[in-house]
Amino acid sequence: MRFVGKPIEIFIVEDNEGDVGLIEEVFEEAKIKSDIHVAEDGEEAMLYLRGEGKFSGFPRPDLILLDLNLPKKDGREVLREIKEDNNLKNIPVVVLTTSRAEKDILRSYELHANAYVTKPLDFDQLIKVVKSIENFWLEIVNLPSK
Repeated sequence: MRFVGKPIEIFIVEDNEGDVGLIEEVFEEAKIKSDIHVAEDGEEAMLYLRGEGKFSGFPRPDLILLDLNLPKKDGREVLREIKEDNNLKNIPVVVLTTSRAEKDILRSYELHANAYVTKPLDFDQLIKVVKSIENFWLEIVNLPSK
């Protein structure tokens, strides 16, 4: 595991509190040493990522879990801004959304998402999905240094 000794910084951009709680619970249960930060809308996400305003001095994420359907600024726009920003574009972004629409999948990859995962509606399946993300992105893949 790449993050021995230091916590991995996970940034969740999700407006559903229940999904956020579940994701946090799965990471805690997996005994992953992590610091999880959350933004509930796209505008707040970009302020956080750029370290602006109240987010000045906050840590840069190692991994972003991004919902597409967000208030204020949708996830597609957030993804586009991340991947066009030289300071942010190397952060892996996993789109984690309920949309199964082919146009959303295609658009996300056109915007350089690192992965597109459809959130299942079933609680147990959602746990499996989050555990799979955790296993792949935090145990198998080598993420870029900051």
